[in-house]
Amino acid sequence: MSHNIRRRDVLKALGASGTVALAGCAGNGGGDGGGRTLSQGVLMPLSGGLGNLGQPIRDGATLPFTLLEGNTEFTIDSQVEDTQTDPNAGQTAASALVDAGYPAVTGAAGSEVTIQVAENVFIPNSVVGCSPASTSPAITDLDDNNLIWRTPPTDALQGEVLAQVASENIGASTAATLYVNNSYGQLLSESFASAYGGTVQNQVSFPKGASSYSSQLSQALSDDPGVVIVIGYPESGVQLFRDFYSEYAGETPFLVTDGLRDSALPSDVGNAMSNVQGTAPLAAGPGNEFFTTEYQDAYDSEPGVFTSQAFDATAVCLLANAAAGENSGPAIAEQMQAVANPGGEEVTPSTLADGLAMAAEGTEIQYKGASSAVDFDDNGDLKAATYELFGFQEGGGVETIEEIAFSA
Repeated sequence: MSHNIRRRDVLKALGASGTVALAGCAGNGGGDGGGRTLSQGVLMPLSGGLGNLGQPIRDGATLPFTLLEGNTEFTIDSQVEDTQTDPNAGQTAASALVDAGYPAVTGAAGSEVTIQVAENVFIPNSVVGCSPASTSPAITDLDDNNLIWRTPPTDALQGEVLAQVASENIGASTAATLYVNNSYGQLLSESFASAYGGTVQNQVSFPKGASSYSSQLSQALSDDPGVVIVIGYPESGVQLFRDFYSEYAGETPFLVTDGLRDSALPSDVGNAMSNVQGTAPLAAGPGNEFFTTEYQDAYDSEPGVFTSQAFDATAVCLLANAAAGENSGPAIAEQMQAVANPGGEEVTPSTLADGLAMAAEGTEIQYKGASSAVDFDDNGDLKAATYELFGFQEGGGVETIEEIAFSA
């Protein structure tokens, strides 16, 4: 499904000196200054298992387009496609963006979709993909020609965070995992098991969209673990927790991961879920306060999980495009670290328009985002991240209990 949004000219009446500077200076990669078109696709799950999370993430990804309107002399050309939380549909949606000529895409979200899209669409067509939500460690090892990036941390870090919380916060010496049967679920379960200092009694996979998870719960709970780790998405998580609360006393501590950080989960399950906590990447960048205010104003709702990472993914791609001076995937890829990593004039979400002008002029810049400082390593992963331990509030909502900083 295609959503052709805001395909618009966003022109700013710059002063004469600013216009001349843009026209007369080359960017880091041969940029030709402002006045040209920056093309950016967005690939998100607007339906399917991640639909509830994907729509706010889409909003985060498109917010830079809104904020740039009337504030830059670049023309912003954008198009949104729906992956339907399905690898096959995701490849079709990604191909639509490639066929339309987009050299860079914010997306995908689910790791399984991102891997398939990267291997079969983006990499063969030399298109940059920057995911705001895919955390599987498998993405690190893609043979990607420097084209695949992400603004959330790898689950190699989240596994360590889960292990720390299970041991230190919950005090559990035994654990079991229940994980969705895909790359995201399996590798995060393995990452937790590797980092955990206690005994992992069972690692149980489950399919997406099943009508019952009683069998998988029985396996996971068979040895009375001190904590159960659940790695999945809201569509499956709702049924899994409904089954748990209908069949068990509901006192076993559970830890869920970022895919289940959904404020509607308790109401959908029909239980306060007071025995459930979770971990997720926390928006802790220097531009987070500005982003939060602008997101609230634009959408009349609070930012959710991965929404700030989505903003940053789009922002970095646009800055790299401005520095590259052309709508070319390889040229943009060459500038991703250059515009984000330490060194140069600081650019934040509130100064993105100025950052585009500086990047086009050839000024060395460093983007510091809403979610983090966005410091990439050579694999396109973040070098450090902050996580939150969260809980579900009575009556709805999610609250941050603790912040946990980790470095790769």
